[in-house]
Amino acid sequence: MDRKKVILLVAALVIAAITAFMARSMFTGAAAPKAAAVARPVETGPKVMVATKALPVGTIITADSFRYQPWPKELVEDAYFIEGEPGAAAAPETGKAETDMAAPDDIIGTVVRNSITAGQPITKGSLVKPGDRGFLAAALGPGMRAVTVRVSALTGVAGFVFPGDRVDLVLTQNVEGPGGPPLKVSETIIRNLRVLATDQRSTNVADKNGKTLVRKFKLVTMEATPSIAERITVAQSIGTISLALRSLADNAAELEQALASGSVSIPEGATAEQEAAIMRSVAQRPVAGKSTYTTGGDVSRFQRSSLPAQTPVAIAAENVRIQRQIQKVNRSATVRVSRGGNPEDVDVSRSQ
Repeated sequence: MDRKKVILLVAALVIAAITAFMARSMFTGAAAPKAAAVARPVETGPKVMVATKALPVGTIITADSFRYQPWPKELVEDAYFIEGEPGAAAAPETGKAETDMAAPDDIIGTVVRNSITAGQPITKGSLVKPGDRGFLAAALGPGMRAVTVRVSALTGVAGFVFPGDRVDLVLTQNVEGPGGPPLKVSETIIRNLRVLATDQRSTNVADKNGKTLVRKFKLVTMEATPSIAERITVAQSIGTISLALRSLADNAAELEQALASGSVSIPEGATAEQEAAIMRSVAQRPVAGKSTYTTGGDVSRFQRSSLPAQTPVAIAAENVRIQRQIQKVNRSATVRVSRGGNPEDVDVSRSQ
């Protein structure tokens, strides 16, 4: 092979090697350097008090109704409750501060004046503190009334009823009847009443350790519809009213019964929020339907279980018997008269 062909072959091999290397670098590329993640500090504003659940108008604030949550500093308003800072609730009429409330302890027991959605900051003007003007009116739901009953340590569950609890009312009375002792009966006349205050306290009193104190009270104020308030007022004049504390699970059970019976209807196409609002309104409304009762005969065999029926025939027979006794007495009515020392019986019934 001549020298010229050898040079051309070597040059071709070199060019092919260079081309292959350039093609490999083009398709695979060099390993790209990994970008290092730079941790930027998260800008957090002050912690603002927000609602943990929907708080309709009239809701009594409890410890589980709110929490503190970081809030953007530029969105913080003066009306918000900020952790570690005392606040003042502004009166809506004057705009001036009327009650100082240092969060969070001082707002427990206050009442929601304007509805608050879950996650929304709680404002100072949306709450009413016990003792403020309009507190009880704000605690009442739309169309509801406040009614007070007198209780004792025995009829008031020994002081274990607190504002926010739900109770049933039991009426105990003696029903007089002919021919025997009175009928003793107790009946549950109203169910699911919300307690607003005991005596004049609308909040739970705690000791220095934060534990709720059990105190005796003589008056209990509850929330009722106008017709139920009338029934309660009449019941107090009939007999003795006792409170029966309800379990928290009773509302769920009665709600299921109401749904099964068809007394509660949910419109088609209702959203989850609308369904929850309907369920909440049903669970919170007092009930004055057909009452349950227990007589003395159900407790003791020596007590009556019912009053004897008095038919018109029996009433007429009793009237005839009374008339005959009167006539008999009139016929035998005599008076002893003494004339000149001589006594004489004179029949006066004939002279009538």
